[in-house]
Amino acid sequence: IGAIRAKVDTGARSSSLHVREQEVFERDGRTMVRFLIEHGVDDALSGHVEAEVADQRDVTDSGGRKEKRVFIRTLLQLPGGQSWPIEINLTERRNMAFPMLLGRSAMRRCSCP
Repeated sequence: IGAIRAKVDTGARSSSLHVREQEVFERDGRTMVRFLIEHGVDDALSGHVEAEVADQRDVTDSGGRKEKRVFIRTLLQLPGGQSWPIEINLTERRNMAFPMLLGRSAMRRCSCP
């Protein structure tokens, strides 16, 4: 994904990405997930993506509800050239202002001024 709007939330432990049509499957002995990304003006930058599943674990949302979510590992790249690997969980965030939530675990490696 070239660019995506994200909200930095130090109150959230994990990072989340808005996806639809999640499908977990096996390929060559590895657990994979296929999902649809929707972002940009009128979802103009939409597309299907595949990634290896790093984990599946419970996440408690801001309303106190627990939900089992798929986690993947990806590279976070910030404007200015900083980048590092992060874990991100996949969920439906359609009604949220930002398609991505960047939690405090992802920001631990940041050497931002």
